[in-house]
Amino acid sequence: MYDLTCAHKTLPFGTLLRITNLSNYLSVIVTVTDRGPYTTGRTVDLSYGAAKKLNIIKKGIVNCKVEILQLGQKKD
Repeated sequence: MYDLTCAHKTLPFGTLLRITNLSNYLSVIVTVTDRGPYTTGRTVDLSYGAAKKLNIIKKGIVNCKVEILQLGQKKD
């Protein structure tokens, strides 16, 4: 919950992403450790720890920039 992780539908586990909140330009580097989100229009689902660093706990959903820093090698 407090680790800097996220869920993504297709990227390999272990992939490092930089997530930037476009409303305040705070960013965090997270690791893909889970699958999802399965709601239309959403790209990633952040852990509580990552969302807290981006200051999005109260809003819950914000527009973010997602950058792949390093593809993971782990298979599903």
